Amino acid sequence: MTSQGKRHDIAVIAGDGIGLEVVPAALRCLDLVAERHGFTLNLTELPWGSAYFKAHGAMMPSTGLDDLAKHDAIFLGAVGDPEIPDVETLWGLLIPIRRTFDQYINLRPVRTLSGIPARVAGAGDVDLVIVRENVEGEYSAVGGRIYAGEPHEAAIQDAVFTRRGVTRAARFAAELATTRRNKLTSATKSNGIIHTMPFWDEVVADVLADFPGVAVDKVLIDALAAKLVLDPAGFDVIVASNLFGDILSDLAGAIAGSIGVAPSGNLNPEKKHPSMFEPVHGSAPDIAGQGVANPVGQLWAGVMMLDHLGEPAAAAELTAAFEACLAEGLRTRDLGGTASTAEFTDGVAARLRA
Repeated sequence: MTSQGKRHDIAVIAGDGIGLEVVPAALRCLDLVAERHGFTLNLTELPWGSAYFKAHGAMMPSTGLDDLAKHDAIFLGAVGDPEIPDVETLWGLLIPIRRTFDQYINLRPVRTLSGIPARVAGAGDVDLVIVRENVEGEYSAVGGRIYAGEPHEAAIQDAVFTRRGVTRAARFAAELATTRRNKLTSATKSNGIIHTMPFWDEVVADVLADFPGVAVDKVLIDALAAKLVLDPAGFDVIVASNLFGDILSDLAGAIAGSIGVAPSGNLNPEKKHPSMFEPVHGSAPDIAGQGVANPVGQLWAGVMMLDHLGEPAAAAELTAAFEACLAEGLRTRDLGGTASTAEFTDGVAARLRA
């Protein structure tokens, strides 16, 4: 089923480093698949990021969030520059977008792709999804420093967990599990973090009481990291706090083959605000400008965006195209291949034109 004549307004922020290479590559393929399925992606490209910061002292203009609010989705590349502190690059762009638009779910699928060997012997077929609470938890802005410059200088960082925040993350994860294998793992550390993690456990248990068909396993984060390495194929849906989910998704992506192929969606599930889609990898300044970046993570983020926009057939076709390239041995350097960003993108585009 196609969406003949439908238009989706997309804000595009290529950002920094390899984002400036993989975003155009992905947009080329997204335009092709949109044309095949009879809808239009109306793109507004925004030159925000570290270069903008160097010119203007901010990662985006003061009207940036208002400008983004007019769109159906945001397609982001990568943010980060070794010359600018991360506290400026992330808290000046990515974090305000997530929080202003209440993108409270960070969805990160991880699975074994044909042609990419898992990095862990005996990993089997990995197919899991990490549901990360995305707007509170350990990444709160509550805290500060005292006695600056003194020998007894101190920094205080408070983690903020609300019943509303934990409930909606757990409910999203449970509902997702019912569409998959009815297995849910909750990441915790309630044996060492005395207040927030027992609270997390209690709220997750309350929510899962409404889902008797979903098997729930509460696992301490250190043991969970080990289990992910030892038996990644044994997981289905993992729900985790902001920090734990961030770490676990990078670990799982690396286990399945490469962080370069891992996508993520910053979701406002009710669609009251635009959601944002990006690869998990960073700006990779060490390889930026060399034309060797892996575009799969950005392509897969585009697939997630198409699904969110109600274009599942187009999403499936784009997925099939990049998976076919990988299966046939077309791989970039991070996957042990020799293909450039452009060569891999050409391969995907050729399949979308066939």
